[in-house]
Amino acid sequence: MIDSIDIRKYRNLDELRINSLARVNLIVGKNNAGKSTLLEAIALFATKCNLGIIFQILEERGEFFSRIPNNKNATEANVKSLSSLFTNRNVGFEKTDAITIGTIENNLFGNRNPVGYSVELRFVKYYDEIISENDNTEKTSKRTAIENINNKIFADYKLGLEIRIENISFILSLDDERVFNRLGFISLGGIENFQFISTRSIDREINGKLWDSIILTEKEQFVIEALRIIEPLVERIAFIEEGRGNRSVVVKLSNNNNVFPLRSMGDGINRIFTIILALVNSENGYLLIDEFENGLHHSVQEKLWEIIFNLANKLNIQIFATTHSEDCISGFQNILNNAKNNIDGKLIRLDNINGKIKEVEFNKEELKIAIDQNIEIR
Repeated sequence: MIDSIDIRKYRNLDELRINSLARVNLIVGKNNAGKSTLLEAIALFATKCNLGIIFQILEERGEFFSRIPNNKNATEANVKSLSSLFTNRNVGFEKTDAITIGTIENNLFGNRNPVGYSVELRFVKYYDEIISENDNTEKTSKRTAIENINNKIFADYKLGLEIRIENISFILSLDDERVFNRLGFISLGGIENFQFISTRSIDREINGKLWDSIILTEKEQFVIEALRIIEPLVERIAFIEEGRGNRSVVVKLSNNNNVFPLRSMGDGINRIFTIILALVNSENGYLLIDEFENGLHHSVQEKLWEIIFNLANKLNIQIFATTHSEDCISGFQNILNNAKNNIDGKLIRLDNINGKIKEVEFNKEELKIAIDQNIEIR
């Protein structure tokens, strides 16, 4: 579990420190306060900067440029895309220009050091260093970042993106227009037990794969029980072929012999299906939900939070969600302070103060007081 986080130079989070995180975390704040950005930073940290996640973030933000107009080269397009991850879109090559996302650790004197375990991203100038050569003139090389090496001038350096996890790193060349086609296969860490639900429409292909992974397990029943929040008669779920390799989810109701497309039953039940399906596929890992309340009527949000808290405890999952909704916060608070709840949670508010993002944390007692006193905390 991530118990704290320190973020440097990631988008509008030039420097943000959250000293403690809970099992279930709800993030609030006004527009441009950095809620979605905080989720992205947590995603990069949790997946050890998996490049498939980086590509997903760029696509979600509309920052993926496969080509720059006027036939500019692939390197420029890739740099433009990736620079959107850095504060002020800075394209710097010093170590101090790196995005750093890490935990906070106590030192011997009880103080909190800014970064414990960390991941880093930065642009580098590099060259291909020959590290061995045999009699058959076969050469082995590695990409080496240029760090003012004896003031030597490198006339034919290349541009890359260095990803560093503690003392392990690799450099991704940015001179290939197909570089993003390979992102899902290059990583210093795994992406198992991690799900990120965006604000966009449901991806049926992903949901189909997630459903396949839980068929004939108890997790299948967890999903069905969650759908009963909206439709108590849900009895079974299945994915069926609908042509051209596409599949769609259908449900069987206990009072009818026919099956019905889940899409025909409204946004709310589809949102719940996506959230719980992602949740049960995140055992011993992480679930991130952007704009929790999307498509959900206020009357179902507290019931959904109850299921989420229970499954987070049962399956050992840490959860991060954002919201603008007062109903979402109220439902979260009610479950958090329910005597039956035995896991921790907190609300984190982000404030944009003159371009600097600051955080304020509310534990369950403080959150209850704020709700009871009608204090605005969104």
